[in-house]
Amino acid sequence: MSDVTRRSLLATGAVLLREGGVASPEYDASELLAHVLGVTRGGLVLVDHISDEQSDRYLSLITRRAAREPLQHLTGAAYFRHVELAVGPGVFVPRPETELLAGWAIEQASRVLRATGADPVVVDLCTGSGAIAKSIADEVPGARIHAVELDEAACAWAARNLSGTGVDLRQGDMEQAFDELAGSVDVVVCNPPYIPLDAWESVATEARDHDPDLALYSGQDGLDAMRVLEERAALLLRPGGVVGAEHADEQGPDGVGGGAPAVFAATGRWADVRDNRDLAGRPRFTTARLAR
Repeated sequence: MSDVTRRSLLATGAVLLREGGVASPEYDASELLAHVLGVTRGGLVLVDHISDEQSDRYLSLITRRAAREPLQHLTGAAYFRHVELAVGPGVFVPRPETELLAGWAIEQASRVLRATGADPVVVDLCTGSGAIAKSIADEVPGARIHAVELDEAACAWAARNLSGTGVDLRQGDMEQAFDELAGSVDVVVCNPPYIPLDAWESVATEARDHDPDLALYSGQDGLDAMRVLEERAALLLRPGGVVGAEHADEQGPDGVGGGAPAVFAATGRWADVRDNRDLAGRPRFTTARLAR
């Protein structure tokens, strides 16, 4: 098929996605065509033949994406820092902003390794697809990583993604996870559910209709899971160990009641309670150090 037809397919796809309210129509149109053809987005310019079957498959995927089915569900993959993850129905699709939290955890684990020469012990609570745990395993070889996920379907995706990494993955509630590690963990990291129950209408269609509710909602103020995390991290960490947890934009230090940072600061157990902004300057995750 000619280059004009390839461009025509992409243009048609972008128009349909834009009409469906997709935020990045050109990007998604290119990703889907690359997926159908088995090439990278950059490799599309090298394709000189597209069959009618491939064209029909592409337009079918475009229709599903225009109906706001997540792009990653259609391609079966999500990319997070330097790793690829298998994703689909039943698991929360990792977001780019969470890469900053993962980067923080990687930096903290690496710091322990440099300072002590010992393999850092890291716990990833609410691991979901296993994105953070897999990134730490990828970038901090030798780290002893433990991860837990409550939802059965999500845990199955995590098991697939963490296979061969050496991560100790368990299915269960973070409130009771890893009692045997009490007082020995260097880094606790968590991307918990944090959407208030009455805020579901504000959630993007892709997340509201396709991500599991267990990964999204957390009580009336969205901070119920954060409170559980604070208690569990205080139990697991060694004195001087650190915790990092993602939260919603509105749950930074200027949020109601001081937001996520206040959950840690109010207990008196933590030093160096800080909130961290994402690349767009929005409050994104809280970090704290267990007081010695």
